[in-house]
Amino acid sequence: QAQLVESGGGLVQAGGSLRLSCAASGLTFGSYAMGWFRQAPGKEREFVAAISRGGYHTAYTDSVKGRFTISGDNAKNTLYLQMNSLKPEDTAVYYCAAKNTPYYTLPFVATNDYDYWGQGTQVTVSS
Repeated sequence: QAQLVESGGGLVQAGGSLRLSCAASGLTFGSYAMGWFRQAPGKEREFVAAISRGGYHTAYTDSVKGRFTISGDNAKNTLYLQMNSLKPEDTAVYYCAAKNTPYYTLPFVATNDYDYWGQGTQVTVSS
């Protein structure tokens, strides 16, 4: 049974940094494309960042480009999201997701692309 567990969320002041982690178990991490999504109160879940199988390609939503970095560690079966220069509008529950794919070139940006989801971790940025 595949399981994704996020950690690293918390309360931070605007301009600060956090690093989210997503520990994967029950799946072969290197066979999956991975992504981060977020959902603010009253809003739909939205794409934040994605990394292709093997880590060859990444994609980001425009609002986080230059501030967030997605990466993965196959040896630790862990996905990361480094978030710098945080803004109050980044406040949301952050979810990681995994998609089993044979393709190494494609990061996936749609919520319905993904097969497995974590339970989420809250990120709150105060102004």
